[in-house]
Amino acid sequence: MSDLKAILAGQRAAFMAELPVSIATRKDRLKRAAAMIGDNAERFCDALSEDFGHRSREQSMLTDIASSIAPINHSIKSLDKWARPERRPVQFPLGLLGAKAWIEYQPKGVIGIIAPWNFPVNLIMSPLAGVLAAGNRAMVKTSEFTPRVAALFEDVVGQYFAAEELAFVSGGPDVGKAFAELPFDHLIFTGATAIGKHILHAAADNLVPVTLELGGKSPVIVGKSADLKQTTERVALGKMLNAGQICLAPDYMLVSPDQEAAVVDGLKAAATAMYPTLLANPDYTAIINDRHFQRLGNLLDDARAKGATVEAVNPAGEDFGTSNARKMPLHIITGVTDDMAVMQEEIFGPVLPIRRYDGIDDAIDQVNRRDRPLGLYYFGSDGDERRRVLDRTIAGGVTLDDVIFHISMEELPFGGIGPSGMGAYHGRDGFKTFSHAKSVYKQAKLDVAKLAGLKPPYGKATMASVKRQMKG
Repeated sequence: MSDLKAILAGQRAAFMAELPVSIATRKDRLKRAAAMIGDNAERFCDALSEDFGHRSREQSMLTDIASSIAPINHSIKSLDKWARPERRPVQFPLGLLGAKAWIEYQPKGVIGIIAPWNFPVNLIMSPLAGVLAAGNRAMVKTSEFTPRVAALFEDVVGQYFAAEELAFVSGGPDVGKAFAELPFDHLIFTGATAIGKHILHAAADNLVPVTLELGGKSPVIVGKSADLKQTTERVALGKMLNAGQICLAPDYMLVSPDQEAAVVDGLKAAATAMYPTLLANPDYTAIINDRHFQRLGNLLDDARAKGATVEAVNPAGEDFGTSNARKMPLHIITGVTDDMAVMQEEIFGPVLPIRRYDGIDDAIDQVNRRDRPLGLYYFGSDGDERRRVLDRTIAGGVTLDDVIFHISMEELPFGGIGPSGMGAYHGRDGFKTFSHAKSVYKQAKLDVAKLAGLKPPYGKATMASVKRQMKG
């Protein structure tokens, strides 16, 4: 893995030689990043579909191409404002004497990005927007589960960037491990919680600050006042986008007993309207590989064996058993209990358990007895109930009356809490994550140390200073 160390050494040397990194240079790099994706959009869509077995071209344009370029353009427009030094007040009476204090946002250096397979373009380019806006260089480890996308990045990057600015590396777990052990100036990892723990361990030896974007079981709480048609349409859309292979996908629903039948009917109707057929439907994405397809099948088998009712939404009556397309219809599970694997691990596919709750406080308790989720979704018009859910649950982010959407708001920080992640990025928060906020204090011309009683021999001025500082 000496080549990894050589790339890092080359980037760090170029970074140090360049300081300070001008705003013009940063904007130029951002423009080149947007061009790299925009110019090669069709090729990226082809590569994505090949890696998945089938992936909707229009979905890829939305979720991986447009959503990669939009945050870059937002960074270009906002950079002058973000990068301004920030004045801070100084304690009385130093300000009157001419002292000044401010914060300068300085690039950290070389940032490592470890990307997942589910949105393998967007989840490189979205953090990269903040990385480049902050004036850094970057090394990217792509996912071994999307080798064609990885190869395409390596093929095109040289047309837009010098290796000292942006470099891509690919490979299996051994390369990933070596990459995470490099002494970066910051490391961002998006992926599974279990792997996130290994990343944090690896980074700790070099005291590398880490941003972890993980996942977990993001709940949907359906309030008593919810519009069930709208709720089920929006949940079905979010659950079936990318075939549920989204870290923020609605993982399970909490409904009152009198809503359950209508919710199941609404989900079926919404799924049928969006995807009247599945196997040959160009809009519906396949499961990424055989291992994940089998894992989802095992979750369903386990739920059935433990007494749950599993219903596949298969409007055209297609035979999935004889297909090797890895397409999976939406499966709705009722009668779900905590001992089922489907309630113990993140699902990451088109499988949706529905659980009952007895009053809103019970719904809140069901959320709180699990790990803190990356996302939480509440549907309902009852302001007091909504407030109670917001106040009594802790999640990385929340979307009200829909699912997933908070990630697409560029000026909302995106991140998890606890097992769903640490740190955040997007917009100004991404710029700050990948910058060092350097404190600068300029002393007044007067002899402040003498006035404050800091200079021996100590005496009246010293005690006056002590009293002033201790005063409430």
